[in-house]
Amino acid sequence: MNLFSVEGKTVVVTGGSRGIGKMIASGFVAAGATVYISSRKAAEVEKTAAELGCVAVPADLSTPEGIETLVSAVAEREERLDVLVNNAGATWGAPLEEYPEHAFDKLWGINVKGVFYLTQRFLPLLRASASADDPARVVNIGSIDGLRVPIVENYAYSAAKAGVHMLTRHLAHTLASEFITVNAIAPGPFESKMMAYALDDPQMRAMIETHVPLGRIGRPDDMAGAAIYLSSRAGAYLTGAVIPVDGGISTG
Repeated sequence: MNLFSVEGKTVVVTGGSRGIGKMIASGFVAAGATVYISSRKAAEVEKTAAELGCVAVPADLSTPEGIETLVSAVAEREERLDVLVNNAGATWGAPLEEYPEHAFDKLWGINVKGVFYLTQRFLPLLRASASADDPARVVNIGSIDGLRVPIVENYAYSAAKAGVHMLTRHLAHTLASEFITVNAIAPGPFESKMMAYALDDPQMRAMIETHVPLGRIGRPDDMAGAAIYLSSRAGAYLTGAVIPVDGGISTG
């Protein structure tokens, strides 16, 4: 029964104050892990940490200073890091003719550069955890919008998430010899601030559900379960994978 256990592991979840990050953090806490969550808004991340029973580290991970804040906070308290979940991200939608250049700069900085440099800076703690029998784990949160053409005009977001998927594969190839696995989850529709514009509208929500082969919006356990699988003994032989957790949307 310990095949899917993450009890006693140390886990960092970025963007963990709400949405998909909160779902993942909550799952790890319930499974007995020690969890650190980060987010740019201090009051929000501290509120969530108090609710879940984990540690809050306010940090803007789109900046080098924010990355150092998070890495230093964890390194001061932990000798190793077993799981890094790179979830922090942003989106931007606008018509093609009006799509601003700074949207690409913002989303590339948060969604791609932030993932790369935070992973880079956490390597010493990940290496301290890594072993052949139980690798250290990096779990990047991509999107099905990085796997297929979205129905909305979010050009920078879909391009950045496709970048996350390839970055995942590249890092997995590089770090495999050090017993650090790197995988990605590509979520479909879940309750989050990014999806609120659509899911809060009953008609639009119903339309989205009709396009999901399994007929529903993702639930917190769906997301937490995928992350825990990748971080447990059950997922120890998997690296470089991009797993759609989307109710079957990507099969269309």
